[in-house]
Amino acid sequence: MCEIFIRANAQSYACESRSMRLHGVATSVRLESLFWRVLEDIAARDGMRVAQLIERLYDELVEYRGEAANFTSFLRVCCLRYQMLRADGRISADPGTRVRSLDAADVFEGLAEDLYDPRPLHAAA
Repeated sequence: MCEIFIRANAQSYACESRSMRLHGVATSVRLESLFWRVLEDIAARDGMRVAQLIERLYDELVEYRGEAANFTSFLRVCCLRYQMLRADGRISADPGTRVRSLDAADVFEGLAEDLYDPRPLHAAA
């Protein structure tokens, strides 16, 4: 079993920091290269730069939760969820399908609640 994981290209888990601005404030995000590739894929699907995607995720997280605690971990979870939902066919593999065009209720239909928060956006806080 371990060989499946340990034979990963070492570059995929090398950490990479990227500087960006979130609403004009300079910051940096440090993630493993593999996560940056997934974020690049999501951003490209929606016609955005990675910094724009990260800013949008940040804004939506703050709106939903009231804060963006542990934001880097949140980004990793976003990447894993995206890959899981794609593998399950809940997000189309077609790169022309924009993620923001998908209806979350349709994507999550039938999933266990431990994989998503079933509360409506306006009731999350």
